[in-house]
Amino acid sequence: MTHISYSELKIWAECPFKHKLIYLDKIKKYQGNEYTAFGTAIHAVCESAVMPNRRNISENEEITDEEFFDLVFLKELQSLKGAIEFRSDLVSDMRTQGKSIIPHILPALGQNFEDYEVFSVEERLYEDIPSFEAKPYKFKGFIDLVIKTGDTYHIFDWKTCSWGWDAKRRSDKLVTYQLTLYKHFFCQKHGIDPSKVETHFALLKRTAKKDFVEIFRVTSGPRKTENAKDLLMKALHFITIGSKMKNRNSCDKCEFRKTEHCQ
Repeated sequence: MTHISYSELKIWAECPFKHKLIYLDKIKKYQGNEYTAFGTAIHAVCESAVMPNRRNISENEEITDEEFFDLVFLKELQSLKGAIEFRSDLVSDMRTQGKSIIPHILPALGQNFEDYEVFSVEERLYEDIPSFEAKPYKFKGFIDLVIKTGDTYHIFDWKTCSWGWDAKRRSDKLVTYQLTLYKHFFCQKHGIDPSKVETHFALLKRTAKKDFVEIFRVTSGPRKTENAKDLLMKALHFITIGSKMKNRNSCDKCEFRKTEHCQ
């Protein structure tokens, strides 16, 4: 069955023609870099910190979180070797920065949520989108972490960054709608009342001098949920009818700008 992820929806919202190049023509310009490798590694540590038995390191069961970070980070960099040219100074800085973040992951959760229990880690969403009737579609995603305090569920998405997010990014609809839709389909999957679910970003700050992990709540009430679902419906409609308009306002930061794929 056809599915759509939030990453795909976000790219469509930025530019339908870019969506066509990536998801229909299967053209992939961006291979990743030091920052994506760092994000993958620190996400793996967050996952193993809250649920240690999820580590997939059969030969090194006794390694520390810091050693586990190094293992994953260097493995991710190795997978990109040949595709990009690494900055050795940046890689060295990132290895130090990751190890500065790690000791603060669990304390940040404990300080913000007393007596929490882990409900799920990397929970898969693959849920029907019943409001779109033109063609069967599923919403696909992975929720980084769900914890429970009392009868309230808390959905988290880990985000790596340099020093933090400004007010504009914190309120950016294309950023926050990710959690809004995760909440909607999480509730649909489990039959949970949306009023019992809260959503949060957890910022993992590479260059911070303090507050290496910042957790902040994102409101995802009924109106915002309807707005996010409206964007999803709009995207599915235009994808289904084959509309591939170019959004010239998104050209400046696009990897396809002034290439053979988009003049």
